[in-house]
Amino acid sequence: MKRLVMMTLLTTGLMGAHADAYTDNARVRSAEPQYENVSVPRNECTSHWIQERGGRHGGERHERNLGGAIIGGLAGGIIGNQVGGGKGKEAATALGAVIGAVTGERLDNRDDRGYYDGGHHEPAQREVKRCRTVYDSQTRLTGYRVAYEYRGQLFSTFMRSNPGNHLPVRVSVDPVEQ
Repeated sequence: MKRLVMMTLLTTGLMGAHADAYTDNARVRSAEPQYENVSVPRNECTSHWIQERGGRHGGERHERNLGGAIIGGLAGGIIGNQVGGGKGKEAATALGAVIGAVTGERLDNRDDRGYYDGGHHEPAQREVKRCRTVYDSQTRLTGYRVAYEYRGQLFSTFMRSNPGNHLPVRVSVDPVEQ
């Protein structure tokens, strides 16, 4: 029973200390827009055509592949050795090795002819695209600095939107202890 009485007294005391609040309308005197500058990134790209010497690889120097020459030389030497007899057999082997090496090298490096045959191809054009990030400055509305009057007193606040001619306000009434 004592607990129930204590809880009732405590609850009543808290209710008495709680302020009464209600809403009313205040008159708006001014609402000034507030702006901020922001940097917005964007890509700016340009492209232009460049002349390249040579064919497929644009005149770049590549390492020469010797695998085709070696295999071609061996194959040509074996075939040449099968032809002829006596001293003619040695000549046929040597000639077969040379022809096989040249043929094997050309087959292996056929895509790099621009470099190996002196680069006498028509110049090729290639598009080069370059992009960079640039920042544009933009002004954005952030809200409104609002000056308002309530019961003869002036107040100000910041709001996200323009409130118009009237602004709803919460009024709180608290007793003043002396």
